[in-house]
Order: sequence, then structure tokens, then C-alpha cells
Amino acid sequence: MAVQKIYAGAKLRELRARLSLTQKAFAGQLGVSLPYLNQMENNNRPVSTSVVLGLAQEFGFDVTELQSGDEARLVGDMREALADPVFTGDAPQLADLRLAAANAPSLARAFLDLHAAYRQTHERLASLDEALGREDARLAPSPWEEVRDFFHYCDNYIDAVDRAAERFASQGQPVSAALAGLGVTIQLDAKGPLRHYDETTKTLTLSSVAAPATQAFQMLLQYALIAQAPLLTATLDLARFQSEAARSIALVGLANYFAGAALMPYGAFLTAAQEARHDLEILSAHFGASLEQIAHRLSTMQRPGAKGIPFFFVRVDQAGTITKRHSATTLQFARYGGACPLWNVHAAFETPGQFLRQLAETPDGARYFCLARDVSKSGGAFDAPTRRYAIGLGCEVRHADALVYADHMDSGSPEAYAPIGISCRICDRKGCHQRSVPPLERQLRVDPHQRGVLPYQVD
Repeated sequence: MAVQKIYAGAKLRELRARLSLTQKAFAGQLGVSLPYLNQMENNNRPVSTSVVLGLAQEFGFDVTELQSGDEARLVGDMREALADPVFTGDAPQLADLRLAAANAPSLARAFLDLHAAYRQTHERLASLDEALGREDARLAPSPWEEVRDFFHYCDNYIDAVDRAAERFASQGQPVSAALAGLGVTIQLDAKGPLRHYDETTKTLTLSSVAAPATQAFQMLLQYALIAQAPLLTATLDLARFQSEAARSIALVGLANYFAGAALMPYGAFLTAAQEARHDLEILSAHFGASLEQIAHRLSTMQRPGAKGIPFFFVRVDQAGTITKRHSATTLQFARYGGACPLWNVHAAFETPGQFLRQLAETPDGARYFCLARDVSKSGGAFDAPTRRYAIGLGCEVRHADALVYADHMDSGSPEAYAPIGISCRICDRKGCHQRSVPPLERQLRVDPHQRGVLPYQVD
């Protein structure tokens, strides 16, 4: 089997800058010539085996990071952005996008930021006059999207927060006792919000109708906001968010991250997941967490030197809109809009309480094992609305043997794989019966005297 060549110029430049080394000093410690290092940093040559060993031995670098998902994420995000009708010229070739993501990732991110700013401005066109009339009017990214991208490009793994949560869990102290040690009083209320903390009286009020797992999670979240404030603040400072709104959203996101990591400590969770063959129900009972919390935690197991299976995780509402998304795999999800309708996560709403399994193949030939399940969140009363979602969890099919859900599936048969895509505009499949819009990089033929499944044919 041919060995895959690794081009990781951006990663090498990033590591060298982090170490404050010149190219000459870096090359010397790696045992290569200066011109050779220069060629690798510019992706003119692949990273050699000797350099890979040198990175691990000299700098303790996790060499699996050389093939991290940043490049795939950037390529997928750029293809989706370029599908916007505002770009009327010929779309860049996929090879050009890969070169940009590999050689100039900062430029690629700047392009994505610019496109996001354009989209936001376009969507707010109806209120443009009011915006221009304000002294503080300025072009800024959506705070929500800014925070989402922060976690997206961190592989959804925040090492310092994750390790702090693991240390807290190792103490074996109930979170209620930890809060009491901070002077916090806990009370339950059937009519109030899910969680409310009064800083003046140091009273934490939780919804009495919430599930025990939810109550425990909310207590851990509040503990993080109080006891781990310095750590969370330092992490926010490093992220350099562009607005206070984004910073506030990220603070809640980091506290949520701490809560999940404390409820399911990294080392213990990784071991339990491997022993249970990633059975969500067994893990849910073991850690006292919901199925959604378990699935989300599985997608964060990317600690250098102790990585779990790279999973993707999404949550979809009944309209098909992705409300949570993360992928540690090469599969990337649409930043705007919904997911491919051929994906089994949509069918989960039709089969409540059941796990759905699917073998799927994307247009690039990559194959995945996909698991879907509906989740309902009761409002706690007869007349309170119930929120319904579907969660999707999956991995590349080469990891499927480690999942109990993949047992007895015919992964060796090409006919067993459903053809799924990312977004219709960047999906090259010609004969998809669920296509909503034409693909960006294909020519169309329209015959007024013939109508098939689609009103046009894709060349």
C-alpha cells in the first residue's frame, strides 16, 4: 500500500513561530538543511520521515497534528462560501482551494471572515438606514458565528479547560458540596428558568422539573463560572473575540465545555467508551449524562497523545437546520442552512426512540458510518412546548469495528453506501433526486421538451 505524503508547511511554520526559532536554528535541530526546510514550509516537498521523528523527539510534537482537519475544514468552508451567487465568475478549482488552505490558511480565514461579513450585511439590508444612522455602526461578524468558528478550528478540544475539569472530577467531591464550599445555596423551583444564579445572595436556583443529568450539568456549569473564572478569562483573552457579545457567548460555551468534561473526565471516559464499544446508552448510564451529552463528548476526544476515534457530531431541528455541528473527521458540514436530505439524521424524527444506522459515501469517495437518534426535551408541563431534535454521530468506516452499532453491517459492499453530500451547491452528483439547486461547478442543459426528476440535466 502506498504511503501517503504529508504536506504540512503551515503546521511547520506555526510550530517554529511558537518556539521563536529561526529557520536555520529549526533546521539544525531537525537535522535537515535550510533549503530543505524552506521547501517543506512552502509545501514544495512533503515532510520526510526523519523530520517527523525529529518533531516528536526534539519538541514532543504530536505528529498526528500534521494531518489535522484544518485544511479540510477550510476547503469545505471556502467551497460553500464560493457557492454564494454573489460570485458570478468561474469558481476556483478544488486543487487551487487546497493550495490556499495548505499554504495560506490565514488568507483563507480572512476570505471567510469577509464573506461572513458580507452575508450579515446583506441579511440586514432591510435595516441598513437605521444602522448607518448610528455612530457605532460598523461591519462585524455575527458573534454566534465567531464563537462557533472558534470551537470549530480548535477541533472542539480546549486542552487547559479539559484538564482542569478532569482534575476537579478526580477529587471525587460532589458538585453540590463544591458549590457549598464557595458559599452557594442551591434551591429548586418548578416555575423558574432552567438555571438562575443570584450573585448578591449566592443562590443557585435550578428547575425542579429538569432531569437529574441536566441539573448536575447546570451545577457544574455554574461552578465553572465561579471557581474557574480566571482560567476561562485567560482563554477568552487568547481568543481575541471582536465583540463583547461574542466574548459572553464564548464564556458560556467554555463553561459548558468544563461541565461536560467534569461530568465525563477525559481519561475515564475514553477508557469506558472503548470498553463499551461506544454504546451511547451504556455510557449514559455510567456517567449520568444524556445521550446528546455523550455523543457531543465523543466528538471532543482529540487530546494530543491520547486521541479517541475522530467523530463528527451534529444536532438538527425539525426544519433540517443544523443547530450544533462539529467534525474531527474529513466530513465537514454546511456553515449555512441544512444538511443533505439523504442523510439518516432526518429520518430519525420518523422513528422516535430508535437508533438508525447508515453507511454513507460523500462525492470525494470517503465512506462513513453514521448513527442517528431523535431526542426530545420536555417543557416540564402539559401545556409547555416540547423541543425535538435529532442527533447524528459518525466516523470514517475504517473505525466502524470499534462501534457496537456497526456490527453485522455489510461495509465491504459498495451497494451498501448511501450517496450523501454536504450542500447541493458544492455537491457534484449528477443524478440526485433530492437536489434543490444546481451544483456550482457544473454546466446545465435544459430541454423544454423533456422533464425528468429535475427540470435540467447536469453535465
